[in-house]
Amino acid sequence: MEIINLGKQNSIFNHFIREIRDVNIQKDAMRFRRNIERIGEIFAYEISKKMTYENNDITTPLGISSESLMIEKPVLATILRAGLPLHQGLLNYFDSSENCFISAFRKHNRGGDFEIKIEYMSSPDLEGKTVILCDPMMASGSSMVLAMEALLSKGKPKHIHVVVTIASSEGIQYFKENLPFRNCTLWLGAEDKEMTAQSYIVPGLGDAGDLAFGEKI
Repeated sequence: MEIINLGKQNSIFNHFIREIRDVNIQKDAMRFRRNIERIGEIFAYEISKKMTYENNDITTPLGISSESLMIEKPVLATILRAGLPLHQGLLNYFDSSENCFISAFRKHNRGGDFEIKIEYMSSPDLEGKTVILCDPMMASGSSMVLAMEALLSKGKPKHIHVVVTIASSEGIQYFKENLPFRNCTLWLGAEDKEMTAQSYIVPGLGDAGDLAFGEKI
């Protein structure tokens, strides 16, 4: 598995990462969603460099231009609900892609711990296709592993790109050790070293779903 951390490069990408972390800027939910969306757009641009291309002749008003055009359309998958703004950013660039939506939730036990459950998935056939699976946060890594397992029930993809805005070091390690599909690239915006007992990343940014769409009951 290849890991690509865009946050280690000096670019405007880091400006958006800073804004989604900032507790004062987070108070503007629309700005938070748009920043996550813009992060998704940058991820899409970088992932597009890994796609398959071929030369095509394009007719202009004054002649013929030969252009190298992407010939594959990735399937875009996301984990509801927090992943929606990031998914939209990817869709803004891969605008003719098929889409997959996965519903996952934390099932809390009496002892205070919890387990991740996949409740629902809507997906096209994934056999032989390139898939981009996104979720803004990867804390323990277990929900991402379960999401990939769910995807594989819809066919064996050619490649899976996993897009995560912020991940914990522990989550990355768990993901690597339990990866159900080896032909995979993990794209990161930032890696944080700590995680709380409640599986929140530190310093992280808080609950991405609540910041984007409001607190849940």
